[in-house]
Amino acid sequence: MVSTNIPGAQAPAVPADTGRSRGMPRGGAFWLVGLVSVLLLVASTVPSPMYVIYQQRWHFSAAMITVVFGVYALFVLGSMLLFGSLSDTAGRRPVLVLSLLLMALAMVLFIVAGNVWVLLVARAVQGIGAGIATGTLGAALIELSPRSAPARGMLINTVAPTFGMALGALGSGLLVQYAPLPTKLSYIIELVLFVALGVALLFLPETAPSAGSGFRIVLRRISIPKEARRPFALVALSIVAVWSVGGLFLSLGPSLVAQMLHSNSHVLGGLVVTALAGGGTVAQLALGRLSGLRPIALGGLLLLAGLGLDTLALSQHSAGLFFTGTVVLGLGWGTAFMGAFRSMAALADPVHRGELLAAVYVVAYLAMSLPAIGAGIAVPHAGLHTTTNVFTAVVAALIVVALGSLPFVSRHHRSGRVGAHEPVVQHTPGPCCLATHDAAGSTAAPVPVGAH
Repeated sequence: MVSTNIPGAQAPAVPADTGRSRGMPRGGAFWLVGLVSVLLLVASTVPSPMYVIYQQRWHFSAAMITVVFGVYALFVLGSMLLFGSLSDTAGRRPVLVLSLLLMALAMVLFIVAGNVWVLLVARAVQGIGAGIATGTLGAALIELSPRSAPARGMLINTVAPTFGMALGALGSGLLVQYAPLPTKLSYIIELVLFVALGVALLFLPETAPSAGSGFRIVLRRISIPKEARRPFALVALSIVAVWSVGGLFLSLGPSLVAQMLHSNSHVLGGLVVTALAGGGTVAQLALGRLSGLRPIALGGLLLLAGLGLDTLALSQHSAGLFFTGTVVLGLGWGTAFMGAFRSMAALADPVHRGELLAAVYVVAYLAMSLPAIGAGIAVPHAGLHTTTNVFTAVVAALIVVALGSLPFVSRHHRSGRVGAHEPVVQHTPGPCCLATHDAAGSTAAPVPVGAH
């Protein structure tokens, strides 16, 4: 979700043309891949404002809302780990076309859905499509970056995730509220765009050095070096807190606003996600130069402040205070994950960094889905307001513990036992992304492809 430039880090060199780069000009190809990145993130949050309608129409519980949300996250994770390096051998172009075909199929399933089970299948297919595109988009953006501006691909990686999330939720909320076919039009628009971009991708220059050597599926290895396990566990507390908050707001946020304000406005439901994602965007652009553990500390304090504001807003039924608190939460969300990701990236040498970062994303996706599902199960018994308050208290406690552990992590960084490796990370990725690797094993800029 969040990104930054690490002080002193150099932008990766733009790979030379592989000799198969025929079709559209490189400049057009670069922006086409960037547009696909944004559209995948838009699609990830389009369903959020509709959850309330689905719930009323099909009479399922809040627990099922979080299951629908969690299924997407878990299928993205599984697809990402299984197919993350597929484009290295099969080629960027065919893998991206396959991804958009799956996304188009998911949109068709959303359009024809008549019950929650079809909705679950649609989210699963969407998750597979998004996961397949993960490493491919990141690699393609780096390989197609203009030689005169090699960092441009990293800039797209920085902006695309949260911008797409915010745009998807807000646009969907507006269409649901004011346009015909409230639970279909957003998906119809997405379907048309995915088909059009899929056709355009047929002319994408092929930039993968080993493209054409066949479809080879390799399960991504997950490993944490022994000496890094304790600091990893401590920093992981911040990741769990960050993504637990994200999962709750991305799944039950619209329902929370509807109950708090006694309003049927789906625009407000979309604005919850937009406020959170927008705060994350501002954080990654404005605070990207923070180094060391400072982003974790600042992000943790912002998360605590945002949780406090939202808790107060719920007790006073104040919409203005709630959305202010959610923006502050977004600032903390982006800043804390930015710091946690960098700190994790420094725990391993370049050869093993990808294995460790895969573990980071396992933690992040499980934290984004499982606590939200747990909250959804609790809602029918304790009520949405009480469940949210208890959830907030638990997350706040996690943040306090994480902040208290920072001196220990800092000592380990200074001692050189762990954290002594300079991470070759140009930006911090967000939901639904996993680092790709160059031939030397260093971490190249990943790209998020959807999360929610």
